[in-house]
Amino acid sequence: MFHGAGWFAYLRYDEKQDRPIITRQLLRRVWAFAQPYRWRVAGLLVTITLISGVSLISPLLFRDLIDNAIPNQDFRRLNWLAIGLVGIPILNGAIGVWQRHLNAQIGEGIIYDLRRSLYQHMQRMSLRFFTQTRTGELMSRLNNDVVGAQRAVSETLVSIVSNFVSLLATLAIMLTLEWRLTLLGLAILPLFVLPARRIGRILRDIRRRSMELNAEMNATMNETLNVSGALLVKLFGREARELERFSRDARQVRDIGIRSAVIGRWFFVMLSIISAVGTAVVYWVGGLLVLRGEFTIGTIVAFGSYLTQLYGPLMALTNAPVDFAQSMVSFERVFEALDIPIEIAEKPNAIELTEVKGRIRFENVSFSYVAGEKIGLREVERFGWHSGSIKLKRGKQQQEDEENGRSSDNLIPVSRRWALQNVSFTIEPGQLVALVGPSGAGKTSITYLIPRLYDPTEGRVLLDDYDIRDLRLSTLSRHIGMVTQETYLFYDTIRANLMYANPDATEADMIAAAKAANIHDFIMRLPDGYDTVVGERGYRLSGGERQRVAIARVILKNPKILVLDEATSHLDSLSEALIQEALKRVMAGRTSLVIAHRLSTILAADKILVMNEGQLVEQGTHEELLALGGLYANLYETQFQPTEKEKIE
Repeated sequence: MFHGAGWFAYLRYDEKQDRPIITRQLLRRVWAFAQPYRWRVAGLLVTITLISGVSLISPLLFRDLIDNAIPNQDFRRLNWLAIGLVGIPILNGAIGVWQRHLNAQIGEGIIYDLRRSLYQHMQRMSLRFFTQTRTGELMSRLNNDVVGAQRAVSETLVSIVSNFVSLLATLAIMLTLEWRLTLLGLAILPLFVLPARRIGRILRDIRRRSMELNAEMNATMNETLNVSGALLVKLFGREARELERFSRDARQVRDIGIRSAVIGRWFFVMLSIISAVGTAVVYWVGGLLVLRGEFTIGTIVAFGSYLTQLYGPLMALTNAPVDFAQSMVSFERVFEALDIPIEIAEKPNAIELTEVKGRIRFENVSFSYVAGEKIGLREVERFGWHSGSIKLKRGKQQQEDEENGRSSDNLIPVSRRWALQNVSFTIEPGQLVALVGPSGAGKTSITYLIPRLYDPTEGRVLLDDYDIRDLRLSTLSRHIGMVTQETYLFYDTIRANLMYANPDATEADMIAAAKAANIHDFIMRLPDGYDTVVGERGYRLSGGERQRVAIARVILKNPKILVLDEATSHLDSLSEALIQEALKRVMAGRTSLVIAHRLSTILAADKILVMNEGQLVEQGTHEELLALGGLYANLYETQFQPTEKEKIE
């Protein structure tokens, strides 16, 4: 596997011709995906050869019909020729069905293999990758580019091979029939090539622009037709503005579609005229030869049919190198995604822990969200009908940008901003530790490092005295549970969302978890109970209900270590009380690290870690930190001072 910027070696860029140039390295890698289907590919080539050969028989039957059967009034010969003229399309059709079956098996198989490999690789990416990659671009790799790669094999390549075989076979027959007329027919070739290349380039530019405009239109729809976007539009009353923006994008797509259709039609009209001229010249010269007795009428009729079969592949092959290169760009884009190095990689000899005590230790941990190398997807130029048009930039300017430490395209600048600096602390098994500090202090960054969503830039995070980088990822996911401030639920039933944490859990386990999270009674009041669909991102539930479902989910997982963001400030008092009660249950007997937003949680903590600007500035109990009179004491006075209600409680 190739990593980093090496993927640019796959495909060079010809700026003069405005098209990519295929390399052997890229072709070898494409073949690696096609190799499991090599016998089907061989069968496909056989069908192409058979169809090309069978298609050449009909003109010869016409020649025999005109030159022999009709003049000689040979009824038996006429009958057999008629049967042959009917049988050839039937035979060709049967072979064509076989060819389509093989072609579909190869194409759909490659789509499956590419999608599975790409999805598997994306699943192994760190959280950093997803924060630096646009969702639309990622979906494009999984959909448009994978389909484009499949078409490169099952359509473009098949078309090129088919046309090439047909061209060679037709030329061989034509040279056998009459070499002079064959050369005359080939003399028309420049009239095909020059317009085809010129107008083909114009159409390619139009198609590229069309894909740009379609991308803009799709981006508008994606931004405004999801739950969050639609809510924002409605809250600010911008329906008319968004309609105007979408109408503008759709209008541009419509206009360029019309232009493409008209130019494309003129192109084929011109080629048809050139083909007609070539056919007329050949018939005229052939007619003269017939009048001189050097040619039979049947031969010139057969020759005219072969001429049509000659010009079709010639037209298709004039742009074959460009078409093939364009289709290969989709493969290149898929490989670029597959070659992104896995940041959170599991060591070959990683340790699997069946049980953990729950001791967590940070040793001089420093962390930055800025990676030293590119992690997200690079935006590249895409060509042809089935690809977008995002610029591929790998020239002198970009190289200078990288050398000087500047961000170019989606590259990461050299300078870092530390989210954590030299943080050290220990959480003993079963302890409840509260994280407090102003916004941006690094609290969430600490919670991300424990389940290894990121790796420390410097220092170590240890679980039961093991560096978590030495442990299997399955160990961390099994024994660490996390409830984030922004609860995410799948568009599925409550049951499915709960069982996602533990597919082997029983119905009783699920209900017990829901009761512990104070959500069971609410669920049972719903018309469909646990089979209620929660909607996009769980938006059919309130914020407090979503959080209680998330808490029930982590209870069902039953982890030894709990990491959570106790976000209750935006909830109503009833939801907050229910969640606080549920949290007490879920934290009982577990090592818990909580980003605390509530005084009761802080007072219940065995230890409080006070963060400020990425550094651990204070740690201790509530009384100890108040006695210090530092940042915690200030936060207590401004944020955590108990209300009258809490004092009574």
